[in-house]
Amino acid sequence: MKVSEVRANAFAMPLTSPAYPRGPYRFVNREYLIITYRTDPAKLRALVPEPLQIDEPLVKYEFIRMPDSTGFGDYTESGQVIPVSFEGRHGNYTHCMFLNGHPPIAGGREIWGFPKQLAEPTLTTNVDSLVGTLRYHGVPVALASMGYKHRMANHADVLASMKTPNFLLKIIPHVDGTVRICELVEYHLSDIDLKGAWTGPAALELTSHAMAPVNELPVLEIVSAVHIVADLTLELGTVVYDYLDKDEGPF
Repeated sequence: MKVSEVRANAFAMPLTSPAYPRGPYRFVNREYLIITYRTDPAKLRALVPEPLQIDEPLVKYEFIRMPDSTGFGDYTESGQVIPVSFEGRHGNYTHCMFLNGHPPIAGGREIWGFPKQLAEPTLTTNVDSLVGTLRYHGVPVALASMGYKHRMANHADVLASMKTPNFLLKIIPHVDGTVRICELVEYHLSDIDLKGAWTGPAALELTSHAMAPVNELPVLEIVSAVHIVADLTLELGTVVYDYLDKDEGPF
C-alpha cells in the first residue's frame, strides 16, 4: 500500500477494516428519556473543565435509544450531560456516556471525543412508564422512570434545546503515554424532525460504582423530565479550545 493510499484511507481504525464508515451520520426514530436534576454545586464545578462555565447546579441524565443510525446500526446509550456556557453561548457538556455497541464507541471517541464506555443500557416502555436502566457489566448503576406520554411538551422549547451547541473534551494520548491531543470540541445536531415530545412525573436513582461513577453527581431534586422522538443528523465537530496551545494561555 502506497503512502498516498494510506493518507486517502486513514479516516478510522483499523486502516483496512474501519469500525465505522465516513459520515455524515443520520439517526431515524431516535428516542430520548432526559431527566434534569439538581446536584451538589461544588462537585459539579470540580468535574466541568474550564473554559466552560456553570450557571446552575443542574445535570441532565439521558437514556437514548437509537434503532436506526447510519453506519453505527442499532444501539442504546446512557449518560450525564451538564448545561454550561462557553464565551456567552449556552450549551451542554457531555460528562460521561455508556453504550452497548463497538462502532459508535470507536467513532464517538475517535472523531468527536465522546467519553464513551462499554456497558448495558436499556430504554423500554413498561406498561404505563418509560423506563431506563444502566448496568455496568451486570451491576446496576442507574434507574430512571417517567409516566408514559402524560402531557405534550412544548415543541418549540424542545427543538430549541436540541439545536444548542454541545461540547466535548477530546483526549488522545501520544505513543509515549503523554497527551498528544487535548481539545474542547463543539458539535451540533441538524436537520431535526421532531416527531413527538412529552413530559410527566419522573424518578431517578443512581448507585455508586468505582468504574461508572454516575453517583459522583448525586440527585438532590428532580427538576423536569422529557420524552423525545426525532430524526436528526449528527454533525462533525469543530475545535474551539486547545488545552495544549501555549498561545491560549491559562484561562
